[in-house]
Amino acid sequence: MIFKGLLDDARSIRDRDPAARTTLEVFLLYQGFHALILHRQAHWLYKHKRFFLARWLSQFARHLTGIEIHPGATIGRRLFIDHGMGIVIGETAEIGDDCTIYHGVTLGGTGHDTGKRHPTIGNNVLISTGAKVLGPFKVGDNSRIGANAVVLQEVPPDSTVVGVKARVVKINGQRVSSPSYDLDQIHLPDPLAQELCRLEHRVYANEQKLKREEQRDREADE
Repeated sequence: MIFKGLLDDARSIRDRDPAARTTLEVFLLYQGFHALILHRQAHWLYKHKRFFLARWLSQFARHLTGIEIHPGATIGRRLFIDHGMGIVIGETAEIGDDCTIYHGVTLGGTGHDTGKRHPTIGNNVLISTGAKVLGPFKVGDNSRIGANAVVLQEVPPDSTVVGVKARVVKINGQRVSSPSYDLDQIHLPDPLAQELCRLEHRVYANEQKLKREEQRDREADE
């Protein structure tokens, strides 16, 4: 059963990464897959209260792959960790099926919580390079998190979030049905720039209104 799950993981990575040529290549050369293998063993030890051995194995995986996954974290099927260097996944984090995580991602806590401290990631979610998801909330199914976004609150299903602090941007107000690795990383909207543009328009409109009022006052005085 465990071998079948790992085989599904490897085949999923092969199918989703255009650089992967064979399943054997994934087994032998992909550090994201190696991190998954070691995490599933560490998580088994953690569930059976072998906490020291579980943590030792997770630290060994960290030194081997550059990916730090706490043995308490729950990871679903067919996770694709692309490149992976610098990823940190906390103890109470939960990740659903068919997700994609790029390098530099943190699924962490805010430092103020007890118990459930880390995010729950739904199914078919993509988390782009350098994104930080911090806190015990849920990221809904089929969502996309843009590069370097800092997510501090719940994300509805079928949404894209971008920016610091991240804001939700619906994709045409419709459900996202594409696979989790399909995201245009270049043409994401910039909510901060959009807000500044709206403020600029408001300032311009107010200036024009004041000029018209001043003109009327001068004409009335004359």
